[in-house]
Amino acid sequence: MPQKDITDLKIGVLGGGQLGRMMIQSAINYNLDISILDPDENAPCAHLVKDFSVGKLTDEEGVYEWGKQFDLITIEIENVSVAALKRLQSEGVKVFPQPEIIELIQDKRKQKTFYKANRIPTADFVLTENAADVANYTEMLPAVNKLGTEGYDGRGVQVIRTENDLRKAFDKPGLLEKLVDFEKELSVVVARNENGEMASFPVVELSYHPEQNLVEFLFAPAQISNEVEKKAYKLAEDVIEKLDMVGLLAVEMFLTKDGNLLVNEVAPRTHNSGHHTIEANHTSQFEQHLRAILNMPLGSTELVSPAAMVNLLGEDGYTGNAQYEGMEECMGMKGVYVHLYGKKLTKPFRKMGHVTITDQSIENLKTKARQVKETLKVKA
Repeated sequence: MPQKDITDLKIGVLGGGQLGRMMIQSAINYNLDISILDPDENAPCAHLVKDFSVGKLTDEEGVYEWGKQFDLITIEIENVSVAALKRLQSEGVKVFPQPEIIELIQDKRKQKTFYKANRIPTADFVLTENAADVANYTEMLPAVNKLGTEGYDGRGVQVIRTENDLRKAFDKPGLLEKLVDFEKELSVVVARNENGEMASFPVVELSYHPEQNLVEFLFAPAQISNEVEKKAYKLAEDVIEKLDMVGLLAVEMFLTKDGNLLVNEVAPRTHNSGHHTIEANHTSQFEQHLRAILNMPLGSTELVSPAAMVNLLGEDGYTGNAQYEGMEECMGMKGVYVHLYGKKLTKPFRKMGHVTITDQSIENLKTKARQVKETLKVKA
């Protein structure tokens, strides 16, 4: 960074959702000056910073004009104007993750092609242009059809098991990926600063909602062998190095039945699979992200305690002002930490918060996680 002290830097964040909200909580500890741009005047970050601007994140001119005032810009969502960020970077504004990396990751087609070109292990795939094109690859079934762009939080992903499912295929550019017969889904959050220093958080194990393709439970550390753990760290660090990325990268992986690891997708920002680090690790992912983009020494990623995380999703069948059932019961449980995201309106499966549970016993964690899931409900 320039000679300025970090507390004198003007930092802009594109996106004012829950990831930005938790980033601000870490930024306060370092007295950092954070400004937010978000299209929603009632976004979770809206009332937490003195400089909150309302604007479309994909509007090139709007993002460019907003961004000129900052020393450093970062993101909490990938759906932003890369063209604006490239212009700002060319004029001396630091942008992390770098605009070309955001551009690559915005399109799953480009992302998968990058893996293949850089010998990063991933599931076999073909690029498809439309639904009719998907139907040309019946030999790949069962498979997963993914939209190239526009997909997020489980949207834009469709499992196609048989030819009868081809009617579900997306009629837009995407990819068809061989369905992986995996043992576990894992994630590694890795940080890298401008000096090239890297640090990985302990591998976590993910459990997804069967219909919504959203993380339902997370357990840290993952119950895997030392050999698989080392391979996971090496793979995550290989990806962030080959991207030459500065910032925080979540690398989601499949552990196959034969013990291999395949990269599924990556996210160049703080991520749902790292929320537990606020309570469970010496350094949270949100603090680590700030350390990385400021080119400061990276913090210790060691676990203080094993942990589980439960996503708090809006209940199916309820839309309106959020009401939380079971809050007192959960708050009375030892080692249970509730995080609400400040979203007034709930709707089915909307991410409204998360709950972290810490316990030295993995079995206790699993029991408490299910208890929290069954007790704390978001209704209207």
